[in-house]
Amino acid sequence: MMILLALLCLVGTPLFAIIAASAMIGYQSEGIDLMALVIEILGLANMPFLSAIPLFTVSGYLLSESGAPKRLVRLTNAMLGWMPCGLAIVSLFACAFFTAFTGASGVTIIAIGAILYPALKTDGYSEKFSLGLITTSGSLGLLFAPSLPLILYGVIAEVSIDDLFKAGLLPGILMLLMLSFYCLWVGRHSSREIKPFNFDELINAFRESAWELPLPIIVLGGIYSGFFAVSEAAAITALYVICIEVLLLKEIKIADLPRLMRESMLLVGGILIVLAVSLASTNYMIDSGVPQQLFFTISSVISDQFTFLALLLLFLLILGAILDIFAAIVLVVPLLLPVANQYGIDEIHLGIIFLSAMQLGY
Repeated sequence: MMILLALLCLVGTPLFAIIAASAMIGYQSEGIDLMALVIEILGLANMPFLSAIPLFTVSGYLLSESGAPKRLVRLTNAMLGWMPCGLAIVSLFACAFFTAFTGASGVTIIAIGAILYPALKTDGYSEKFSLGLITTSGSLGLLFAPSLPLILYGVIAEVSIDDLFKAGLLPGILMLLMLSFYCLWVGRHSSREIKPFNFDELINAFRESAWELPLPIIVLGGIYSGFFAVSEAAAITALYVICIEVLLLKEIKIADLPRLMRESMLLVGGILIVLAVSLASTNYMIDSGVPQQLFFTISSVISDQFTFLALLLLFLLILGAILDIFAAIVLVVPLLLPVANQYGIDEIHLGIIFLSAMQLGY
């Protein structure tokens, strides 16, 4: 049966069907009534923070369809464009910020990359550097609140999502700074003309983005300060974005809302159906002692924490290149957590390592 499931994966069978089938086979082999599988799947409805996933997703889709990407690029360009290789650094910060709200780097690459890539080429950057910069920047925001992968990891690992948001802040900023210095190093001998700082352009850019600027301050400030929970932040974000983009700026027509919501819920539905069936599969694997067997196998080869983390990083880089981050979280994290605990690695620490390495591989 396992060989059959592997073959089904190779021919493109949906992931949720493979996971559900493996769970059903496991339950059947143990003589457990398959009704237990249904109960596990329905248990998804009792998970905390679950409402945050669709609310943040629809907010990100609405922002990407509005003029917000252009305004964000203009603002960051006015703030950082005067620096050497300023446009490259603008790309890093703009894409990272946007991914944090959309939750999917692919959406960011489409929404902002379409603006920045031609600008980078016009500014004299090579095609390879421009493509690498846009695709890399599109995944940087996954460590910043209100990132969907962070929320999903918190649900799967049953750890505080607020703590995950705080833990991702420093590594995310560190990677942004490291890539910014790399951009400066790449362009150190550049003959490109450096644009002088224009205070009037900065004021105009701020004025144009006046309605979107309070959004990260309200949401991130509220989450990091503990003033409101993640699900409350998601509801506030969705309501604010709809009021601004649909009712005030009128960049999105009311008639387009059903279409955009339907498109965003395709992503959410894909995440939730995989998450639901993986709950049943994970509980079966835990009851069967699969994580313990995995730890005994690994510990026979790896004895210290550092070696385990180094090999884990290599494994996750490869995994990120071939598997979607949402699927990897629900498939790999339940197996990885008990093994990492045996090596004394904290769940929050593991989450940031997992998402960082997966996004780099992606």
